[in-house]
Amino acid sequence: MTTHPGDWPVSNPVDLDQLDDGYTADEIEQRQAFNAQRARFEITLNSVRADLEEQPSPACVREAARRWHDAITAMTDDVSAALLRKSA
Repeated sequence: MTTHPGDWPVSNPVDLDQLDDGYTADEIEQRQAFNAQRARFEITLNSVRADLEEQPSPACVREAARRWHDAITAMTDDVSAALLRKSA
């Protein structure tokens, strides 16, 4: 059976815990946290882009962008208020 990069299931998985690449556990943990944060951002941003691309006209794209902006602003206010209550 011929395999190509990205095939699933992986026939010979790499045990990442056994790699000795010179990085400390803290460095690996920081990189994983960064990658998770970056992936979440990209997924979210691409979801917004997909919604905008589904709009039938430039005016609809702008209106959808305003809805996204308003929703994010409202969410920002809610999260900020919750953090203020938590720290008080």
